[in-house]
Amino acid sequence: MRGAFFLLGLLIAAPLWAADSTEQLRLAAEYPVEGMPHGNLSGLAYCGDELVAVSDRVDERLYRLKPVGGLLQAETEPFLVPPAPPNNLPWGVRARTWAISLLRGNELDFEGISCDSTGNRYLVSETHAAVLQVPVAGEPNWLLLPDNLIRQARASGMLLHFNALLEGIAVDPQGERLWLAAERERRGLMVLHKQQSTWLCTGGCVVFSEAGREPPPAPIGSEQRMPRDFSDVAFHEEKLFTLERLAHQICRRKPSNGEVERCWSFAEEALADTRRYGVPFGMAEGLWIDAEGAWVGLDNGGKARADGERRPIVWRFTAPKGGWSEK
Repeated sequence: MRGAFFLLGLLIAAPLWAADSTEQLRLAAEYPVEGMPHGNLSGLAYCGDELVAVSDRVDERLYRLKPVGGLLQAETEPFLVPPAPPNNLPWGVRARTWAISLLRGNELDFEGISCDSTGNRYLVSETHAAVLQVPVAGEPNWLLLPDNLIRQARASGMLLHFNALLEGIAVDPQGERLWLAAERERRGLMVLHKQQSTWLCTGGCVVFSEAGREPPPAPIGSEQRMPRDFSDVAFHEEKLFTLERLAHQICRRKPSNGEVERCWSFAEEALADTRRYGVPFGMAEGLWIDAEGAWVGLDNGGKARADGERRPIVWRFTAPKGGWSEK
């Protein structure tokens, strides 16, 4: 009898999860990525007519992702990086960053990439809390960010912990506004405005900051509560879209204050039996939004998922039924 009640509970619980008020995004295509040696696809963007990616384990190169059959072939684009600017991250965080760079064999830890309408690429370095611009023509250069950016972020409870710093970047098509996402403990959003060759915080750097812990989606089968996170941010049609790795969702937010307007889950597709990685958190690290859908890149760190696939993965989701602007 006890077993019967247990089975009945499962039958009831499953449709309740499926009927969650958060609309599920549907997978249009799935592409393994060939040619990224460490499997650490940490940022993704559509620049001009091509998909580009960065790795947090490789400095001084981008990856152009070219469709070949049912996969994406990564072609390297090398570039020279000038010395990183000084930052006012705490000494303890900088020391641990230096130590881990010796083990990893790279220094910059690029965690996100975005593009403006002219094709300039913007890469965010987590270890240096800095943004590298890789222009269409000319040499890469570090953006002149305001000195008070990190100070304001830390005063809001962000950028306090090692390996929980800047995780995402978005720039508007004109290349005049730039948003940065703090990963976790606390997660948050910052905005900068370009004035000539420098970037300023007008009215304050921080637009949103949030603490809190929550369990992963029910299909993972874990009740462990972990910090809410942002793993990337994208800008589309005057709205911000945050990639929320633990929750397996994309949320549309107001650029002015980060307020949530609508969220869409990709948990059903990501947690299908063959796609699971056997960890209590998500792997989604790169996000790009366009009118037809969303590109989501997975940083699997070389881990195999249930079907044995160890290469990084890029998912293409179809846009919601009413479009990204639906209420």
